[in-house]
Amino acid sequence: MTTPLSEITEIHASLSSTFLTSLSSSTKPNTTPSSKAGQYPVLSLPYRQHQLLQLARLVQENADALCHSLWVDEGKPRQEVLMAEIGAVIDRALKSARELEAWVGGGADMGEDVKLAGWQVGWKARVEKKAKGVVLIISPWNYPITLTLQPVCGAIAAGCPALIKPSEVVPTFSKLLAELVPKYLDPATYRVALGGVPEITRILELKWAHIFYTGNARVARIIAAAAAKHLTPMTLELGGKSPVIIDGASLGEAELRVAARRIVWGKVNNAGQICVAPDYVLIEPAYIPQFISACRAALDSFFPNGALNSHDYGRIVSEAHFSRVKGLLRDTKGRVVIGGGVLDGSGGPHEGAWARGVEPTVVLLDEATAADDVLLQDELFAPILPILPVASVAAALEYVRAHAHPLVIYAFTESDEVKREVKAGTMSGNVVFNDTFNQLSGAYLSFVRFSFRRASILDEIPFGGVGESGYGRQPLKWTFEEFVYLRSVLDVPFSEEPKFGGRYPPSSKESLDFFERCLKVPIASVEELGGR
Repeated sequence: MTTPLSEITEIHASLSSTFLTSLSSSTKPNTTPSSKAGQYPVLSLPYRQHQLLQLARLVQENADALCHSLWVDEGKPRQEVLMAEIGAVIDRALKSARELEAWVGGGADMGEDVKLAGWQVGWKARVEKKAKGVVLIISPWNYPITLTLQPVCGAIAAGCPALIKPSEVVPTFSKLLAELVPKYLDPATYRVALGGVPEITRILELKWAHIFYTGNARVARIIAAAAAKHLTPMTLELGGKSPVIIDGASLGEAELRVAARRIVWGKVNNAGQICVAPDYVLIEPAYIPQFISACRAALDSFFPNGALNSHDYGRIVSEAHFSRVKGLLRDTKGRVVIGGGVLDGSGGPHEGAWARGVEPTVVLLDEATAADDVLLQDELFAPILPILPVASVAAALEYVRAHAHPLVIYAFTESDEVKREVKAGTMSGNVVFNDTFNQLSGAYLSFVRFSFRRASILDEIPFGGVGESGYGRQPLKWTFEEFVYLRSVLDVPFSEEPKFGGRYPPSSKESLDFFERCLKVPIASVEELGGR
């Protein structure tokens, strides 16, 4: 099922008309453009809040169908979908609706007044947060509910009509999304386009106010090149090889066991198919045997009957990716110390996505051959965890600095000095100490004292990359900020004219003397500024 190319052009024109209508109607308070949410002026604050609430309803009321679609497409366990996708989108849509007014600022123009001082005190100044216009959201296959609807939350909050292009790699989910969106969201403002390369090629020929792309760097370059033709701003949520640094000297036996458990948990989520999965481990040789043993114990506790027999363990999304992952295991020069098992991909009780299973696998690399090993080349996006021996934490940091800036650096240490060295001596989108994955905490459930308790979502800090791992930030307010621009508004009264006499030609000795005062302004030293 694909969207006809001619219809894509019509969708773009329709969304553009909606946005332009909202601009013209904002100058006429009694005008309410026709829409599915006709009780509110299109793209007004109440309209946006209503759409955000509808988005929460879409996910909540169709949770079973959404979970089933991801089971069909990629063998994703229901608990993973609820933990990392369903709950997160519902909570964030509701929170966006509640906090939207604070994000946009007060007043009809949705902004903030700025107080000026000195000779400008009589002027009126304001900074408005204005919607950029009609935006394009291109989402990936690995966490399609969250990574599609989280940016949609931001677009709705900002007042931007949006075309949503989900991944063709998860066709069951994408088809379901295309059916649900017009039932819950205003079709005049939010649309879904389905298809592959021809459809996205046509979409990228059109002019968008902003493009929000989540995926890999190779495709990002293609999209960025298309966006550059229209000078379109972008948000790129990419990935890369996110390292794990283990400071074994600062960890006791119990702490190293917990570290291994947390690292393995971060790796087995969605069978390692996530941009923030721990990609490889840097650790001193003396601690490797203990670390491997702790990883094995963690996996045994997660999957007592084996991961490939567990409905709590995901599968590889497609035959192409399955072949790629099997190729990594075939071509590595390292030694498989845990796992390595692979389903044959066909027949028997294993069908569809369920047949594409790869065991959680730990591979110990040889320092002498590791540099050229296939596991250290591109982002793995697989349930494979290479271990690279390093001489010290300093050597680990040197290795990280010598490669592209990762999306996240994970460091396990009890040393404040090592934490300072990691923060000061590296670049990455995020740094997480002593855990993995939790910088993306969704509405997951933790087992505490024999009862489930909802954990809070980590929404107060931004998530995003730097350099090769992307740019731009999310979620919530941070996503909202991606889709708005700041417009400064200045109102200078005619009564201020007497103050401006010196700026007009012809110049005079008096006006030159006034403007040359800048040449006599004293410039302080660092010490005088309080620096050390």
